[in-house]
Amino acid sequence: QVQLVESGGGLVQPGGSLGLSCQFSGSSFNSYAMAWYRQAPGEQREWVAAISSGGSTNYVDSVKGRFTISRDNAKNTVYLQMNSLKTEDTAVYYCSARRIGTSTYDWGQGTQVTVSS
Repeated sequence: QVQLVESGGGLVQPGGSLGLSCQFSGSSFNSYAMAWYRQAPGEQREWVAAISSGGSTNYVDSVKGRFTISRDNAKNTVYLQMNSLKTEDTAVYYCSARRIGTSTYDWGQGTQVTVSS
């Protein structure tokens, strides 16, 4: 059973930076594509960034150039480095894992990111 545990959320001022981590356990990390999603109050969950098992990355347009997704296969961890944060980045951020070749997603519990002065 895959388990995902996010950490690193918090309160940051506009223009600041924050790094999120997601610890993966319960299966072979290398067999999973990883992604970050977010959900703002009253909004639907939104895909933010994804990284393949081989390290290829994709981003939603609103975070390109500001966010960086990465993974450390030795540590079974995926990261999201967020720079130049804006108030509209405020949301609960979720880590997800999708086993390659399937359409089944596992989810973490989420971590709150608040961008406010």
